[in-house]
Amino acid sequence: MKPFSHIDSDARPTMVDVGDKNATKRSAIATARVRFPDSIATALKEQNFNTAKGPVFHTAIIAGTMAAKRTHELIPFCHPLGIESCKLHIEMDGNDAVVQCSVSVHHKTGVEMEALTGASIAALTIYDMCKALSHDIAITETRLIEKQGGKSGHYLSSKHSAP
Repeated sequence: MKPFSHIDSDARPTMVDVGDKNATKRSAIATARVRFPDSIATALKEQNFNTAKGPVFHTAIIAGTMAAKRTHELIPFCHPLGIESCKLHIEMDGNDAVVQCSVSVHHKTGVEMEALTGASIAALTIYDMCKALSHDIAITETRLIEKQGGKSGHYLSSKHSAP
């Protein structure tokens, strides 16, 4: 079994030392689904995805981008990264809003956590903007879809379902 990278030889939590790694192009794509009840999905579509709080998807894209850039402030052992690209895309799939967050950087460490954080916060923002309509909204299937770069190379989820 591969040892956990954030545990030192004395079994204490620690940040990974990336000092000797080479900076390479690294990218990651993560998704999250926001499942709406039928009536809410219909109402949102009829209102062009606007609520009293404003444009739902546009606001979620801004929030997800901000979160991806600040992941190191939220997750203790993430390194601060100068993200070069963060793109969020949201589309409806039936009653689900599917959030996709793609992040890239040239650095010594990957951006999986940034992509997952961006997708998660965008999904939470959608929930927040729609909760006045219903609390029967579920955030589901937050996962890494793909990552490239670094020592571990290319990863593509066997459950690939990016929009």
